[in-house]
Amino acid sequence: MSMDSRVLALGGLAQAVQIVRKIADTGHSDHAAMRTLMGSVFAIDAANVESVYGNRHEIRPGLTRLRQQLSEGNTDPNFTRLAMAVMALERTFSRNHAVMEDVREAILAVPRPANAEGYASPEVIKAFASIYATHISPLKPRVMVQGNPHYLAQDHVVDEIRAILLAALRSAVLWRQLGGSTLDFLFKRPAMAAAIAEKL
Repeated sequence: MSMDSRVLALGGLAQAVQIVRKIADTGHSDHAAMRTLMGSVFAIDAANVESVYGNRHEIRPGLTRLRQQLSEGNTDPNFTRLAMAVMALERTFSRNHAVMEDVREAILAVPRPANAEGYASPEVIKAFASIYATHISPLKPRVMVQGNPHYLAQDHVVDEIRAILLAALRSAVLWRQLGGSTLDFLFKRPAMAAAIAEKL
């Protein structure tokens, strides 16, 4: 697959990590960005990469953050640490076909909202958080989220973080399926940066 497709998946991952960081620090999330990410979890059998996220404009914040990471380096160690933790988790998850099938069945069992506005509903977030807690949290390495203890002690904040981490894992799996590798960050940064520039 082309780098164009891979950077879209990475943009989805970056957007998810950004939102997790924001919620963990402030207790607040971006509803539109949440809706896009929750929709990507439902898009198990999407026709193409762009349709996983609705369209590439929906993950513009993630692509912008990814471009910043490539051009400026590790300006936010917590962002990098969290993104790498999700990528490491993806390797464990993708090797465990039983868990993958359980997660797929659990997602398919979640009632799909009538329209995209419902993707970020409390019911969907709670269902996705439960899937993450049940099937993903027991896997190693665990993704540890740092932030403001006041917010991290609130159940609805924990649910949002778990739901978004499920979306982050979905993007990481997609990236790997498209031929993504950590070697891309070592040897293909110019190609990644060019592909992102075309999407923005």
